[in-house]
Amino acid sequence: MTRILVAGYQHETNTFAPSLADWAAFNTGESFPAFVRGEAMVQQLTGLNLPVAGFIDVAHREGWVLVPSAWAGATPSSYVTRDAFERISQAILEDVRAALMQGLDGVYLDLHGAAVAEHADDSEGELLARVRALVGPSVPLVASLDLHANVTQRMLSEADALVSYRTYPHVDMAATGERAALLLRERLRSGQRPAQHARRLPFLIALNAQSTWMSPAQEMYAALESIEAGTGCTLSFCMGFPASDFPECGPVVWGHGGAAQQAVEQLFAWVSQPAQWQPEFLPAREAVEQALATAEHHVKPVVVADTQDNPGAGGDSNTTGMLHALLQQGAGRRWPQQVALGLLFDPEAARKAHEAGVGAVLELALGRAVPTFTGELSDPPLQARFTVKALGDDWCQIKGPMMTGMRVHIGPCACLEIDGILIAVASGKMQMLDRELFRAVGIQPEQMKLVVVKSSNHFRADFTPVASRVLVAKASGPMAADPGDLPWKKLDPRTRTRP
Repeated sequence: MTRILVAGYQHETNTFAPSLADWAAFNTGESFPAFVRGEAMVQQLTGLNLPVAGFIDVAHREGWVLVPSAWAGATPSSYVTRDAFERISQAILEDVRAALMQGLDGVYLDLHGAAVAEHADDSEGELLARVRALVGPSVPLVASLDLHANVTQRMLSEADALVSYRTYPHVDMAATGERAALLLRERLRSGQRPAQHARRLPFLIALNAQSTWMSPAQEMYAALESIEAGTGCTLSFCMGFPASDFPECGPVVWGHGGAAQQAVEQLFAWVSQPAQWQPEFLPAREAVEQALATAEHHVKPVVVADTQDNPGAGGDSNTTGMLHALLQQGAGRRWPQQVALGLLFDPEAARKAHEAGVGAVLELALGRAVPTFTGELSDPPLQARFTVKALGDDWCQIKGPMMTGMRVHIGPCACLEIDGILIAVASGKMQMLDRELFRAVGIQPEQMKLVVVKSSNHFRADFTPVASRVLVAKASGPMAADPGDLPWKKLDPRTRTRP
């Protein structure tokens, strides 16, 4: 029987963000399931849109015996603490040692690829190296990666094969786990490591330019699949997470198979043209102005992304710049209770709303002023009187295309209203990537005229089909929409921060 150890480590590290990912962050179950180890991993993660779930499905079809180790994921933030990384690493390595005693034919790791620990800039490369040191050169080691992975030479060297997502929003996570399983199957059958070739792009790509729902990324991944079909190799293109301050931050194209060099060079020629990767942003006030003008003539809501406070990229989802802009331009007075914003992370406000009950009027300082990448504070909290319109439960079931079926912990939550604006307030950090997160507090996003989401791109999968227009706003926040605005210290000087 073929015995395969399965484990996972998921974190996207914005080294410029304010909050660390400590051990507690990997146990809260906000953006990812809470830390799980052993047989419970297979039971809890099977059927979800996660790479490990896709891998498990193929493993069952192949008749492999799974040796479940540990799986850990935390909401994007600043550095993973030494303690958290070492706990996760120790759990996985203990299970690898135990599995080797009974015979082990391969290892699969469900990785993000952009996790930076306090003591290890390339923490996935470090984890791969530690596993490799235990299993030796002959046991196959395969990993799947997020599309935003900052793929390092160490990661490419330690793993037999790596494969990444091809969609952003990431609707193909489980499918990527399946591709990783097929790579492992081929490695087991051939008995040798496949040929590999990689090329690094000399510039960073802003997150808002990376959406595969738009050009040029949409065409780039179509080209990837066409080249792959014509050459027979497995290709990956990671556009990178452009807020991780370490030397190898940036996009990488790589491939595995006999024609890997030809295929990689062909795709690299497409993706490495810098002019095509220029995103479009609007200042907060202008974004609201355009949204209001558009909403006058459409039934479907206008969706505005508050990208610089995206908790999926290191923000804490608690800044108030877009809320101030909505109030200053009377958005809620124009369309009472048809303007919504969420999720705003404010556990204290949510707690007070639950204590007071629906219908209560509360005096609150909503949101926070937080340090931004410029060194200044974001907009001040909104000191005002709010009406409690609805209350919500601790958990929300995701139903949209991304993370389908996952239950996320948003803690006690509430809908607060001020001047006709509805604010979805939560006690847990969760990117607004699914309409169910609004419905959790009684807001029906399809019935709104204007919706502000604290997200960069993941919202597009569930919101674009019901939107009349999508705009991206640069309100003050901790996540720089333009990587050229960040105070880099470690980035390879040959890498341009802008295309």
